[in-house]
Amino acid sequence: MLKPLGASEGKMSFRTGFGFDVHRLAEGESLWLGGILIPHHQGTVAHSDGDVLIHAICDALLGAAHLGDIGSNFPDTSAEFKNIDSKILLARCCDLVRRRNYSISNVDSTICAQQPKLRPFIAGMEEKLAEIMRLDPDSVSIKATTTEKLGFEGREEGISAYAVVLLVTYL
Repeated sequence: MLKPLGASEGKMSFRTGFGFDVHRLAEGESLWLGGILIPHHQGTVAHSDGDVLIHAICDALLGAAHLGDIGSNFPDTSAEFKNIDSKILLARCCDLVRRRNYSISNVDSTICAQQPKLRPFIAGMEEKLAEIMRLDPDSVSIKATTTEKLGFEGREEGISAYAVVLLVTYL
């Protein structure tokens, strides 16, 4: 097996993490996804800026490193996190993971929303997230899907996101 440059002679250890988040949509709110402000007549209702994609990635990172979840690290009962930019939370999660000696290999994610159509924004989201996470943009994958007008996403009552991450460390 080939090792990345600078890798020690020890064994590699891998950890996967899964994250999920959902927020209600409402008129007059902002819609932040993947660190990008998306123009839409509805936005997320949340304690923070409500970026469901970043929140799902945070949960995946924290779970993979056995560091709890976003709510235990950044409780919505704390005034410190009221209206916080989720990009700050993501950067903090990456720091926590790296302090445990893990490197982030890649992120794969899916956003579920009937509207707006997200394809025009995906490349910008991938670049923004890669910048925050200090990854190559090729290591961040974002997909978007509708739910064929089924469920709360299909009725445009809410939006959800799923994320999977792979962490690597050398023992």
